Amino acid sequence: MSAQEFQRLIAGVTGQLAGRPLDAALADWLNDTWPADSPTFHELANACRSGVAEGWLCNREAGGIRYGRIFKALPDTHGFSVDVVDMQDIAGPHHVHPHGEIDLIMPITEGATFDGHPAGWCVYGPGSAHRPTVANGEALVLYLLPQGAIEFTRA
Repeated sequence: MSAQEFQRLIAGVTGQLAGRPLDAALADWLNDTWPADSPTFHELANACRSGVAEGWLCNREAGGIRYGRIFKALPDTHGFSVDVVDMQDIAGPHHVHPHGEIDLIMPITEGATFDGHPAGWCVYGPGSAHRPTVANGEALVLYLLPQGAIEFTRA
């Protein structure tokens, strides 16, 4: 899996998300359309694991969290930036999502959760904020941010 192949894979997802409100209905749609046992979920998870192993994903580290923005918000990704983090039993830095955030949770350790969510999708609406937290082991989390917008805060 190359970064270009990964971008094409992500574009297949973001193309169906562009223009939709980031809300609970979108989270339900994502979990119904691409649940954790679906081929698309497995393809995305395998691509992320490959990218980490090959060194082009999660190629930075700070505070015990491996991370990396693989794509800025691009027309090819329908205006979403793409980040992947590798976290294990840790809370990350507090931040605000000016336009919302879509997360794909891919546990590495069986039973690992992200903000209390198991494997699957989680959506935060515009203006929401959190300290992203992985518990019960290790997980990869793919973040899709409309316009790449994120604001780190001290809260």
